[in-house]
Amino acid sequence: MKRLLARALPPVLIPLCAMSVALSLGAGAVCAQTPPPAPPAWTSSALTPLVEYFAGWFARVTRIQDEQPHWVTPLVTVTPRLEEEYRYDQLWQAQPHGSAIDNFGGSKGLELIPCDDTEIILGVPGWIAHNGKLRHSAKSTAIGDGWADENFLVKIRLLSANEEQGNYIVTAFMGFSAPTGYEGNSSGHFIFTPTLAAGKGFGNFDVQSTLGVSFPDGGLDRLGMPLAWNTTFQYHFGRLFWPEFETNYTWWPDGGRAGLNQLFLTPGLLIGRIPVHDRIGITMGAGYQVAVTHQPLYNHAAILSMRMPF
Repeated sequence: MKRLLARALPPVLIPLCAMSVALSLGAGAVCAQTPPPAPPAWTSSALTPLVEYFAGWFARVTRIQDEQPHWVTPLVTVTPRLEEEYRYDQLWQAQPHGSAIDNFGGSKGLELIPCDDTEIILGVPGWIAHNGKLRHSAKSTAIGDGWADENFLVKIRLLSANEEQGNYIVTAFMGFSAPTGYEGNSSGHFIFTPTLAAGKGFGNFDVQSTLGVSFPDGGLDRLGMPLAWNTTFQYHFGRLFWPEFETNYTWWPDGGRAGLNQLFLTPGLLIGRIPVHDRIGITMGAGYQVAVTHQPLYNHAAILSMRMPF
């Protein structure tokens, strides 16, 4: 072999070729024995809690809702129960002096239960359409159609028991609205509304009630700090039918309506939950509000509500 290399290659290159062959054989042996590098440990371990959180979302929601009564959310009164659904309302309000408002959406929206005893509502601003004799703004211009304010709500469930354990619930709310609406359809200020809600069931009958006060960050001479008290009396018969009767009361201790109050009586009927697929269902309802006090914000209103619980 040495004689063949000596004949084929110059003497200077023979040691270099031998060294190259040795290095190649050594590198091949090392590569054959060394496994490919493992991915960093954080790429899987850091994401595991997040993946598990979303993977267990619906099982967690079912467990949370099983710990409370299984009533249906009323038309006007915000239920103390924790719900997961998308909601759309439609309101036709007859205003004083021949004007009218059509509210598309009712500022409802997406309701989620992200963790134990907690719900968040991401409101979708309603679209306000003015009909009949139009009102005018402070600038003496006619108030036009447009979006209402953005609003959010957080619920914290304090106490609850399902129908087998006591059939009651107590929840605290914190509502928040931002002045994102068009002129004439907006309050013009940020408003915070803490509320206490409770409900008690007696067989097929239940009562749900809320009491809250609104605190604007300005404009007290116009908006005031109204106190709102809503109560629903609800009965369940058959599998899907929930007739109800609501009282919707508001009192203004100050502001532009200082000393005034309004009371609406609202009979209605809700139908649900109608199964659609797996967890998805449909609940629908309709009612009619009638003012029974003097100088209300509006005289009467028809309400249509559509929900898709999931």
